[in-house]
Amino acid sequence: MSRYILMRVLLSIPLLVIISFLTFVLYNLTPSNPAEFVLQAQGVPVITSGLIAETEKALGLDQPFFLRYLKWFISCLQLDFGSSYVTSQPVWSLLGPALLNTFKLTIVSITAIIAVSLLLGIICALRQGRMLDTSVRGIAFLMTSTPSYCLAALLIWYFSVKLDLLPTSGMDSYASYVLPASVITISYAGIYFRIIRSSIISNLNEDYVLYGRACGLSGYTITLHLLRNSLHTALSVFGMAIPVILGSTVVVENLFAWPGLGTLSVRAILSRDFPVIQAYVLVLAAAFVLFNTLSDIMSVMLNPKLRKDL
Repeated sequence: MSRYILMRVLLSIPLLVIISFLTFVLYNLTPSNPAEFVLQAQGVPVITSGLIAETEKALGLDQPFFLRYLKWFISCLQLDFGSSYVTSQPVWSLLGPALLNTFKLTIVSITAIIAVSLLLGIICALRQGRMLDTSVRGIAFLMTSTPSYCLAALLIWYFSVKLDLLPTSGMDSYASYVLPASVITISYAGIYFRIIRSSIISNLNEDYVLYGRACGLSGYTITLHLLRNSLHTALSVFGMAIPVILGSTVVVENLFAWPGLGTLSVRAILSRDFPVIQAYVLVLAAAFVLFNTLSDIMSVMLNPKLRKDL
């Protein structure tokens, strides 16, 4: 087992290096000169070739490509992503608080998604083919296929404008979490509950369930065994849900003016703030690799069948 964990950790290192290299290459493939953006952001009225050359030298853009990449990669390992072209602040001072705010929203959302998905998945699996199962799956399909901005507009109109119960934007209190977390939960719970339902239904036909019933075990006891065996699938799915939600909160954050990664990334893209965009892509990619590795390791730890193949 320890050998497998070590192998998964070691495999993630070259993957991160490749991602960082692609991120740096994409930045350098842009047709425009970054030095010009810096001068424009600083409000320089007349941009001359001499000013561009001085700025390139100050930013290190006149150095060879691989030397710049190596310096940038080593700095990123120390959480030094350079300075913003627009505000001249260190990128991490912008990215850190935004990442924390997005992470808070993600934790609240993923907790709600797990609770709703498990509850609906168990109920629908145990009522497979009945009206309740069909109705829940139909509603879940409708909710999942509805765009996030439509859900957000409906919730804001009803709970904020009509009932005046919840704030429409910002991150001022615990009540601010309700609407954005609800939009994310409604959008994703319909997907994950179907996975849990399918996993439980496939386990219903296993021999240990038939044996338990033949031995006279109660429905409650059999359901507990079903849950334990079905959660192997759910665990890996929920493990990957965290980075997926981290990267997909752009629309929700901008709709609710949430000061997170999504809002920061859109602002950076519109102002062509390349260091912030690079850091955003790299942090999200690292989150995907990290949670994928953790999800694989936990699945193997919890599932004896997988450990046999190691």
